[in-house]
Amino acid sequence: MLHGSSRLLLSIPFPSNLRSISITHHQIHNDVLDFFNDLLQQCSNAHLSQQIHSQIIVTGSYRSAFLAARLVAVYAGFGLLSDARRVFESSPIECFSNLLLWNSILRANVAHGYCEEALEIYSSMRKLGVSPDGFTFPLVVRASALTGRGNLCRSVHGHAVEMGFPWHLHVGNELMGMYGKIGRMDDARKVFDRMAVRTCVSWNTMVSGYALNYDCEGASEMFRMMGSAGLEPNLVTWTSLLSSHARCGRRVGTMELFRVMRRRGTGATGEALAVVLSVCVDLAAFDAGRVIHGYVVKGGFENYLFVKNSLICLYGKHGNVNAAQILFLEMETKNIVSWNARISSYVESGLCDEAFAIFSQLEKADEYPMVRPNVVSWSAVIGGFASKGQGEEALELFRRMQLAEVTANSVTITSVLSVCAELSALHLGREIHGHVVRSLMDGDILVGNGLINMYTKCGSFKEGNSVFEKTKNRDLISWNTMIAGYGMHGLGENALRTFDQMIKDGFEPDGVTFVAALSACSHAGLVAEGRELFDKMITEFRVEPQMEHYACMVDLLGRAGLLQEASQVIKSMPMEPNACVWGALLNSCRMHKNAEITEETASQIFNLNSETAGSYILLSNIYAASGRWEDSAKVRITAKTKGLKKTPGQSWIEVKKVVYTFTAGNTMHAELEEVYRILNGLQMEVESYIPDIDEEELILLGYVY
Repeated sequence: MLHGSSRLLLSIPFPSNLRSISITHHQIHNDVLDFFNDLLQQCSNAHLSQQIHSQIIVTGSYRSAFLAARLVAVYAGFGLLSDARRVFESSPIECFSNLLLWNSILRANVAHGYCEEALEIYSSMRKLGVSPDGFTFPLVVRASALTGRGNLCRSVHGHAVEMGFPWHLHVGNELMGMYGKIGRMDDARKVFDRMAVRTCVSWNTMVSGYALNYDCEGASEMFRMMGSAGLEPNLVTWTSLLSSHARCGRRVGTMELFRVMRRRGTGATGEALAVVLSVCVDLAAFDAGRVIHGYVVKGGFENYLFVKNSLICLYGKHGNVNAAQILFLEMETKNIVSWNARISSYVESGLCDEAFAIFSQLEKADEYPMVRPNVVSWSAVIGGFASKGQGEEALELFRRMQLAEVTANSVTITSVLSVCAELSALHLGREIHGHVVRSLMDGDILVGNGLINMYTKCGSFKEGNSVFEKTKNRDLISWNTMIAGYGMHGLGENALRTFDQMIKDGFEPDGVTFVAALSACSHAGLVAEGRELFDKMITEFRVEPQMEHYACMVDLLGRAGLLQEASQVIKSMPMEPNACVWGALLNSCRMHKNAEITEETASQIFNLNSETAGSYILLSNIYAASGRWEDSAKVRITAKTKGLKKTPGQSWIEVKKVVYTFTAGNTMHAELEEVYRILNGLQMEVESYIPDIDEEELILLGYVY
């Protein structure tokens, strides 16, 4: 029984004189070459190509450099690079003088990303005295670009000039692309300006080079110049321009460009729609995203993998996990991006347990043996647990990630550091810092800010400040983190000095900066400084006060006993005060035992549609402290009727590198009996302790009557 492909091969009529042809070392009949060349061009699978190859060997046609080059190309096209290399290496010596064979093996290696091997092949070719042509150099240039080595790229450029190809159209296009990939757009522009002939590919290469390097101004300039030169931008041009604006964070501009593109009657590529969908996600423009989804369906792009992934992200970010799941299940082919998009959709909706379930499914998925969780998958779930306050789960997953030998990235490390900060796990944070240094991530601004946050929240300002000072490219988040760290520990003057230094260094404060600085003033009792800062925020820095800023001012004035002034701030607010603002005033009333303002504040709190029970519990405690038990009970009943629940209080302690968490009302702790036994012992020691002082001092202290 013959295999199907074998029957197909035998059914193709061979030339009648094929077996009578005498194949010599120097001459192969053109009819035979054309026959095998046609077969190889029509080849539909790898098995058939191997059968044709065997016939080429039987007939002796393997001595043809032309057929060898074709075989290399066919094998490479089917992903059989090792077979392609064997064909090249087993070719007769006389074939190696043929440039076509060298170009074919170069193209095969470059197409599969084997740039170093391609450059070694080119070096061997030159040693044999074979001169490159206009097809060779674009491949060598592309291989050089893939290495990312600037010196090598410039050497290859110089070699192209020496060999007489500086103005060759395809070589010039590849040189521009090469310089774009290594971030040297000034050199790319020089090549472009010197080109005698340019095609649409030349212009598009420049636009995409600027897009790749986050230079939307350069991309826009090239786009305008292209129109002035009489060339109509095509779909590739528009896609690159959209990408440049999206990568530069100009999301509104990207949407406007897409609208202009549509008005001009230009179609859209799947890549362009994916870019616009990602912008809709960032802008939280769900309605616009649904319109783009319509374009996707009308344009027939719904089965494009990267477009479907973008749609899953869109619906997932909006919290529509059901739609995201339907899109995911519709996909015939799923890659790791698809799985990560689905996991992230649940994380974004706060459904961390569901996200972890999908993650676990991905770990065990037999249907997709080649798709396993990558660093993005791990980071998404770890970050989700961290943001939901499930620090222990996040740390456990991080340990599993290390055991799985998946290298953490800056996002993973930042999430773990945030957990260390929330748990005050200073020892573990230091261990992560050591890992950061060993992994050469200490220069990453995201990680640096995470370390500053961890150290300052744990109260280790010396280490936090050390990281801050060593951070070369400090951004606004770095400064805000230091200010907030000082503030939460009552070091208001340090916070204000840091604020002043930030201004001197040329940074423009934002709303977050002022929340941190005003909160620092509040905790340190710096009333005058807080007032001045609030005024500066409005008059000097033109930052419009938001709810958080008013809450800080009410807290600042209230803590200082200036309850009337705090009430006046609330009355002057341009928006309706929320529970945080009233809660700040109520807490001040508790501190200063002001019954009158307490009653006014209570009436406002009862009218709020708040989802938190904090203000109710505080008001209930105020009434209880005043002996108003009935009123206290009514407040708690009201909170219960509204379905409000107080988040249980938590405390934790780190002992021998292990963080132990205790939650109010939780009696299920494994070592709770031992904890209470030791606490009772300590209490007995305290009660029986009498200080070693004389009787006169005891009388003054009230111990002796």
